Amino acid sequence: MVNIKIVIKSFKYIISILFILIFLLFIINLIVTHEASKYILDKNSSIPKVDAVIIPGVFVYSSGKVSDILKDRLDTALELLKNNKDLKIIVTGDHGDPNYDEVNAMRNYLEQRGIPTANIFMDHAGFSTYESIYRAKEIFDVNKAVIVTQDYHLKRAVYIGRKKGIEAYGVTADKHVYVEIKKYQVRESFAICKDFFLVNVLRIEPKFLGDKIPVMNSDGRITHDKKNE
Repeated sequence: MVNIKIVIKSFKYIISILFILIFLLFIINLIVTHEASKYILDKNSSIPKVDAVIIPGVFVYSSGKVSDILKDRLDTALELLKNNKDLKIIVTGDHGDPNYDEVNAMRNYLEQRGIPTANIFMDHAGFSTYESIYRAKEIFDVNKAVIVTQDYHLKRAVYIGRKKGIEAYGVTADKHVYVEIKKYQVRESFAICKDFFLVNVLRIEPKFLGDKIPVMNSDGRITHDKKNE
């Protein structure tokens, strides 16, 4: 026979744990958003002198065509480059599978619009936002950067950059209303919590590191071969 008192006690315990977790999630999101918001640039603001523009990857089609959300990131970066033609660019994303390649899709898009190939640095092992920003600091020796991505994602990227010792600024790339934005926002709230602990507590190294390739005195073409991870 089921002991009602034990069931009720267990239920209350579970509810208490869930409440604590939700509260923790809320507080961490609040901290990250508050800290990063100070460094989000208005589109009419002048861009500070930086080592590089960082463009995090997102879904690309098997044909190599970039998705709408990634296209908006790239187009926003191109707008920044109109008055800063010598800026270096780091395209960072998932190229862990030979049949899936975010970084070459981004490089091709930029080159087709007049960006010198030598100014494009490719991070083939940017499998997550945390890894992309970590590698920007440790591999590409970036000390000051502008990160270009959508608002839902930007504050986490800027927060990680600041915690990793990069003087990071953010520029929003929201040019459309995205169909699945609500899903992205919910997922992002959990990703913020995860990366908060990664950057402040665990400090785990990315799966891949490697030799330094400083953006300030290197040619981006040396990164175009995937072996340069």
